[in-house]
Amino acid sequence: QVRMKESGGGLVQAGGSLRLSCTTTGYFDLYAIGWFRQAPGAEREWVSGISRSGSNTAYSDSVKGRFTISRDDTENAVYLQMDRLKPEDTAMYYCAAQRGQAWDYCPDSSMRPNYWGQGTQVTVSS
Repeated sequence: QVRMKESGGGLVQAGGSLRLSCTTTGYFDLYAIGWFRQAPGAEREWVSGISRSGSNTAYSDSVKGRFTISRDDTENAVYLQMDRLKPEDTAMYYCAAQRGQAWDYCPDSSMRPNYWGQGTQVTVSS
C-alpha cells in the first residue's frame, strides 16, 4: 500500500513560481509517478510524468517548457517545479503512482494510476 501526500500549493500571481512536493510511503522506487490537475468544472488532466529511473520525463503541451518534474528516491519524494504560472494553471494538483512498469517507462496521458494523493490547491491570480 502506498500513501501519497501533496504539499506546496498556494496563491501566486501570474508569472510567479511554486514548487509542489509529493511524499510517499512504501517502496517508492517501484513506482512511476505522475502529476494531474483538475480545474473546477473540468475533467482531471495529466500534467507530467517521471519514470522509476528518474531519467525519463514527459509533459503535457500546456505546461511544457514551464514545469519541471523530478524525484528524489532518498526522500521518497517527487517534485513539480512550476514557473511562469498562468491563471489557467489554477487547479487542484494531484500526484499519482503506477506500479508494475519498466525501469525507464515514463507515464504519459494514458497513465492508469494505482494510487492517488489528496491534492493541493494552486491558484494563479491575473
